[in-house]
Amino acid sequence: MHTLRQYFYLASAILSGSCLVIMTLLILAQIVARFFGVIIPSSEDFAGWLLSATIFFGLAYTFNAGGHIRVTILLSRLRGHTRRWMELVNISAGLLIVGYSTWYILYTVYESWVYEDVTDTYLVMPLWLVQMPMALGSLFLLIAVADNFITALRGHTPGYISHEAALEGE
Repeated sequence: MHTLRQYFYLASAILSGSCLVIMTLLILAQIVARFFGVIIPSSEDFAGWLLSATIFFGLAYTFNAGGHIRVTILLSRLRGHTRRWMELVNISAGLLIVGYSTWYILYTVYESWVYEDVTDTYLVMPLWLVQMPMALGSLFLLIAVADNFITALRGHTPGYISHEAALEGE
């Protein structure tokens, strides 16, 4: 199970990094093409969609690695059971918020599919296709938060906290 978790977070990072590389190559191609007087249609649109995919695909990996901003002014002063209880309250709130936003994003993608919405750009594409990376990235984040919540419930140290100690040592 531990290996499956590692592969899940690694897949999140690879998807995010791949979108970033593709976006960079697309922008470089556009720069080179302009030098020769050629315009690549809708390259800005694709770059924007790839940026969104980069961000959302990277959320799960970043969360588990402790890369998201956490305000630990109060938590750093708590010890033992009190800190564990507050961490459970925080991760529960995070799970509810991420769960709701994931549901809403998935529902938005579903509505775009049902109503056959299309993009309002030069290159007309189904809107659900453009929204899908955001939905999948949100679902990945929900799985990551639930994974860390279950880890905390079992009395173990969640991934985002174990990396926090390493960051404080720097």
